[in-house]
Amino acid sequence: MIWYLVIAAAAGYILGSLPFGYLVARAHGVDIFKVGSGNPGATNVKRVLGAKAGGMVLGLDAFKGALAAAWSLFSYTSLSVTVDLEAGGGADAISGQDWRLVGLAGLIGSVVGHSFSVFTKFKGGKGVATAAGGVLVLMPVSCLVAGAVWLVTFYTTRYVSLGSILAAAALAVATWVRGNPLPLNIVVTLLALFVIARHRENITRLLNGTENKFVKQPKA
Repeated sequence: MIWYLVIAAAAGYILGSLPFGYLVARAHGVDIFKVGSGNPGATNVKRVLGAKAGGMVLGLDAFKGALAAAWSLFSYTSLSVTVDLEAGGGADAISGQDWRLVGLAGLIGSVVGHSFSVFTKFKGGKGVATAAGGVLVLMPVSCLVAGAVWLVTFYTTRYVSLGSILAAAALAVATWVRGNPLPLNIVVTLLALFVIARHRENITRLLNGTENKFVKQPKA
């Protein structure tokens, strides 16, 4: 089991390290680390380059999280079924708890890779979209709860950061409430805390009343 976790996390880290925000901005002749908030996430890309570029980065960042989680759990369950069948057993011998933990290892690797990318000197985004993509694969109901919290918070306050912070907290709460296995709840809670910690500067600005609201740009 431990080797599945290590391999999943390592592969997830490489996937997560793909700096889509940086690459999309460079395609437009912009170094995203030097403009706006300096963050390579979808929000800053959208502010600097517009909705199309921002939406592309959002989708790509979510996709790499989803792929890291899905690839990990698919590889683990497929190999486990093969080994078990060769031993004369059945596919239901696979632990439902184990397969999601392997998927989570891939997801955590991708979030860490996104936040500390090996391709951009360990600089990166805050991991919200990447985490959301992977959680949607592994725990769709909890993800939908977190997504609803984000939408309500954003459209009532216009603070992207506050929506992300509260969504991360809601994800952890929803996971515990739904009665998932204890190891799964602990790992998801740690992931949520990591995302919140990545927003520490935003939290300071929110408390000081200096955080920027997302204002829709008027059409030309």
